Amino acid sequence: MNAIFKDTQNVEAYLELGLRDQWYPVLASWEVNTSPVGITRLGENIAVWRDKQGQVHAIEDRCPHRGARLSLGWNLGDRLACWYHGVEVNGDGIVEDVPAVDQCPMKGTQCVKSYHVIEKHGAIFLWFGIDPVEKPKQLEFPEQLASEEWSSFLCQADWKVNYQYAIDNVMDPMHGSYLHCTSHSMAEGDKTAEMRHRTTDTGFIFEKVGQTGVNFDWVEYGNTGASWLRLSIPYRKEFGPGGEFWIVGYATPIDADNTRVFFWRCRKVQGWQRHVWRFLYRNHLEKLHWDVLEQDRVILETLAPNARQYENLYQHDVGLSRLRRLMKKEAEKQLKKITLLNDAEQNRIAMQEA
Repeated sequence: MNAIFKDTQNVEAYLELGLRDQWYPVLASWEVNTSPVGITRLGENIAVWRDKQGQVHAIEDRCPHRGARLSLGWNLGDRLACWYHGVEVNGDGIVEDVPAVDQCPMKGTQCVKSYHVIEKHGAIFLWFGIDPVEKPKQLEFPEQLASEEWSSFLCQADWKVNYQYAIDNVMDPMHGSYLHCTSHSMAEGDKTAEMRHRTTDTGFIFEKVGQTGVNFDWVEYGNTGASWLRLSIPYRKEFGPGGEFWIVGYATPIDADNTRVFFWRCRKVQGWQRHVWRFLYRNHLEKLHWDVLEQDRVILETLAPNARQYENLYQHDVGLSRLRRLMKKEAEKQLKKITLLNDAEQNRIAMQEA
C-alpha cells in the first residue's frame, strides 16, 4: 500500500485535504460523456469515464508507464488507452495491454489506484478509502433526496477556498440575517438570537431558539456514508407550491485551496405541483438562488489570510466549533489507522527483502 499521508502527527495538514473513509460527490452526471474527464479531488488526480453501457469508472490519472495523464487518452469502453504510448488500463486499475511490445511485466497487474463509484441523484460519488481492501460504507441520502415525494435540482460551484470554510459557512445560521438580508428568501427574522444544538441519530442540529420557520433558522450535520449538511428556508407563497425550500449540501475538497460545493435544492411536491415548481425554478427562482450563492462565494474567497488562526468565536459559533471537534477527532483516528497500515506495509517489504 502506498503511504497516503506521511506526516501522521499533523492533524491540521491532514484535514486540509479532507477526511477519508467516506463518499464524496465529485462531478455532476452530465459532465461525463464519451471522453475521459480529468479531475482533482482531495488532492488526488483522477480520470473518470463511461463505458459503452453508460457505467462510470474512475482510476488514478497516471499512466503506469511514464506518468502521462490517462484522461488525455482514448476511451475504449472498459479501459483507457494512454495518448503517449497506448498503454491500456481498465476500471480496476489493471493494465490490459501494452501494444508497443509483445510481452510486458505490467500486463495483468494492478498498477494504478481505482475508485468505487456510485451515480445517484444526478451526481457521481467516489469512495475515498484508506485501506484499499476494505469495502466501502453504505451510502445513504437524506429524505429530500432519497424519497420520491421530493423533487430537486443539483447546483454546483467551484470556490477558491478550503472546504472547511465552506462547511463553516453553512454551519452558521446567523449569517443569513446579515449577508443574505436582501435576498428573496432571507429578508425576515431577528438579527439577534440565542443558539442551541441537539443530537440526532446521524449527527446534530444547530438552531436559533424561537425563530424556526422565519429565516435560515437551523442547520443539520449528518454522516450516512458521506458527510452532508441540511437546512430549510421558509418560502413566500408566490414562489410556488411545496412549502419550505430545503437544501442538502456537500463540500468536496479539490485541493487545499479549492472546493467544489454541491447543493441540491429540494421541495416536497408531487403531480401537477411538481411540474409547476420545476418550471418556476428553471425560469425564475434559479437565478435568485445563484445570487445568494454568489454572496457566499465572495465572502469566503476574500477572507483574511489564515482567517481561522485569528478568530474570536462567540455563542453563535457553537455549531461550527462542535463540528470542527468531531472532524479533528475523526482525523486523529484515521491517522492512527494510516500509521498501522504503513507499518504493516514496511514490515511486508522488509520480509520480502530478507
